[in-house]
Amino acid sequence: MRNKIFLYLFIFALLFILFQFMNAKKAKESYDKKIDNLETRITEKETAIDSLISTTMDLTYFSLESNEDAASYFEEMGYDANKLTLTISDQIISQNKAGKDNPIIPFVGMEGNMSINKVRLLNHKWIIADFTDGVYWGELFITYEVKEGGVIDFEVEKSFLYPRN
Repeated sequence: MRNKIFLYLFIFALLFILFQFMNAKKAKESYDKKIDNLETRITEKETAIDSLISTTMDLTYFSLESNEDAASYFEEMGYDANKLTLTISDQIISQNKAGKDNPIIPFVGMEGNMSINKVRLLNHKWIIADFTDGVYWGELFITYEVKEGGVIDFEVEKSFLYPRN
């Protein structure tokens, strides 16, 4: 009788161990698939990030922030290039007044007041800007010079108005 109980316990333990082994094997295979899937997604995301970094570097190539020579030009004059960028952008955009066209824009608003939307400083001498009156829009190429005392002179070199479709 005692031998039969030990035999049944041994068989039960053997079946339990076999069940645990098979269950662990399936779990491991499932985890391995998840790990492979996540590694693939990580690789895809890293590729996308590298592409975005490359695109960002291309887009910021012509900007005052990424132009070391232009930044050092302002630093030699005693200005912080980042603060000066904000000051220049604010000076241009602050000329947008309610009920009036921005005086920098050489076009009169046809459907409203012409105002500057976006400004990008390309280097220590050039700016591009986007403007619109709500229906018509265009772009400006502006040269600027920072004089002593922080006075900034702007001169519109080129401008164009997109034709309305």
